[in-house]
Amino acid sequence: MKLEMGKQTVTVPEEAETEEVMVTAAEPRAPSYSSSCKVDGEAAAAAAAEVAMAREGGEELVVPPLNFAMVDHGVFRSGFPDTANFSFLETLELRSILCLCPEPYPEANTEFLRSHGIMLFQFGIDGRKEPFVNIPEDTIREALKVVLDIRNHPLLIHCKRGKHRTGCVVGCLRKLQRWCLSSIFDEYQRFAAAKTRVSDQRFMELFDISSLKHLSPSFSCSKSS
Repeated sequence: MKLEMGKQTVTVPEEAETEEVMVTAAEPRAPSYSSSCKVDGEAAAAAAAEVAMAREGGEELVVPPLNFAMVDHGVFRSGFPDTANFSFLETLELRSILCLCPEPYPEANTEFLRSHGIMLFQFGIDGRKEPFVNIPEDTIREALKVVLDIRNHPLLIHCKRGKHRTGCVVGCLRKLQRWCLSSIFDEYQRFAAAKTRVSDQRFMELFDISSLKHLSPSFSCSKSS
C-alpha cells in the first residue's frame, strides 16, 4: 500500500497494512521522473556485469551501494541503491529505507522492498547545485523524526550519491547527538569530498534542533553523556 502526501511518500508492506501509519504532509509538488536519481550508468553496469559473472560461476557477489557507511547502531547511509546492491541490502535486514530524492522510486527497487517487507519513507528534496540550493528545513525535520524512531530500524538513508542531501540529514542528527561542528563538518566532507558545499554546512550550523530534543536518539552508541 502506498500513501502519498505532498513531498512525502510512505510505502507499507502488505503484511503491515493493519498497522497505523502517521504521515505529516508537506507542501504538494508533482514529481517528475529523472534518470539523475540513478547511480552512474557505467558504474552500475559494471557492477551488474560482475554480479552476473559471479552468479555464472556459482558465487554470489555482494556489492554495497555507492558511499555506503554505518551512521550508528541500526542506521546506515549510501547513494541510490542499484539492482546490483540488492544482495548486500539483504544482509542488513532492513526494516525501512529513507529516500531523499523527489523522483518516483524505480520499479525494481519498489519490488525489492515489497518482497522483503521493507517500508519506504520518501521526502523529496531537489538536488540542485550551488548557488540554487534550497534545503527545506521542515522536510529535514520530518526525515529526522523517521530516523529517530527506533521502530523503523534498521534503516538506510540515501539520496543520489549519498553526499549532500544525505549529508545534511546525518549532520543534523549529529547535532542531536551533541557532536561539535568541526566533527560534523569533517564527516560531511569525507563523503562530499571535492563537492563540499558551503550552503550545506551553513544549513547544518543554523539548523534548530530544539523541537526534536524530546526525540533525542536513544539508539546511539556515540551520544555524549
